[in-house]
Amino acid sequence: MKKHIERILKLNLPEDQSCFLWGARKTGKSTYLKEHYPNALRINLLEAETYEEYLKAPQRLRYKLQNVIELPLIIIDEIQRVPELLNEVHLLIEDRNAQFILCGSSSRRLKTSRSNMLGGRAWRYMFLPLCYPELKELDWVKIFNNGLLPSHYLSSNPQKALSSYLYDYLLTEVQVEASIRQREPFARFLEALGFCNGEMINFSNIGRDCGVSKNTVKTYFEILEDMYLGYFVRPYKARTNRQVIQEIPKFYLFDTGVASYLKKFHYTQMKGADAGHAFEHYVLLELMAYKLLKDKRDDIFYWRTKDGYEVDFIVQNMAIEVKMSSRIDKQDLKNLLIFSENEDKSLHVVCLESHQMTIEENHKKIHIWPVEEFLKALWQGDLWT
Repeated sequence: MKKHIERILKLNLPEDQSCFLWGARKTGKSTYLKEHYPNALRINLLEAETYEEYLKAPQRLRYKLQNVIELPLIIIDEIQRVPELLNEVHLLIEDRNAQFILCGSSSRRLKTSRSNMLGGRAWRYMFLPLCYPELKELDWVKIFNNGLLPSHYLSSNPQKALSSYLYDYLLTEVQVEASIRQREPFARFLEALGFCNGEMINFSNIGRDCGVSKNTVKTYFEILEDMYLGYFVRPYKARTNRQVIQEIPKFYLFDTGVASYLKKFHYTQMKGADAGHAFEHYVLLELMAYKLLKDKRDDIFYWRTKDGYEVDFIVQNMAIEVKMSSRIDKQDLKNLLIFSENEDKSLHVVCLESHQMTIEENHKKIHIWPVEEFLKALWQGDLWT
């Protein structure tokens, strides 16, 4: 029997309020809604007959409900597959005070078709892979190898699950989203993505490796972002006099397991450069989950100078370095101290030290956090206010 994991998202919808619930496939949206809204009317546009019915005549939604005196909550899964349904949703909200939860795994089709996004009548929520307050554990083998999609994290054969997710679902969906005739260039792009995950993105070099143009590579990244499969982290606009990189973004995949599978990296112990990158990736995903689930408006940045000094993450009033080390020494603090020469932010190191401490170097206080203590403080609201 598989372990049940309680999700922390709370929709908290007033009776007359509708919402969009966005998130990548297999994050657990449908399971969550079945558990929390068992009496809702469900319309699943992944079902072939349902999809065909509403694609041909979206007004059937209104007709089917016209004789229902008290409308139930209505959940529509994969709303992006039939954008025209949003006009009917709009009418039902206005004329019948109907309440909807509209689930989607991609906003791209709705954006490109200039669909009716309901003009503020639906709140926006995000559904994400598992995060620390849901797992309440740091099993690095599972986090790095299985990833944080619920069914993958709990799987007895995560490699098969990840292979199916990438090559049976993702390749097909992107082919539809981008109207791609050939799968091979995007398959090569996925291979390259495993190695540039969390790195500064050179669109031209990736395009050359994949046999496509720079603009096509940019489109691939945009599609992944629109499908909630990754995040751009942009450079921090620093006040420092040093030459600072200001234009080149980084890109992080939405899941550690997907990144490890694409990179052909299998974690066995907590050491080495690959594990270090995975550790940084995981901390970024926790920061991003906190931002999205707690409706924080601050962006997450990175800072890097042209001569190679770098701080992993800048968010609100914090500069955060991630070090996969159980002993932090003076050399590990160098980048934070250089950053702090012209920036007034609190300085933090997230690492594998056994005890939390604050040290002073060059008249600067630096907070050293064991990763679990950092995550507890983050999710309790003690760091990001």
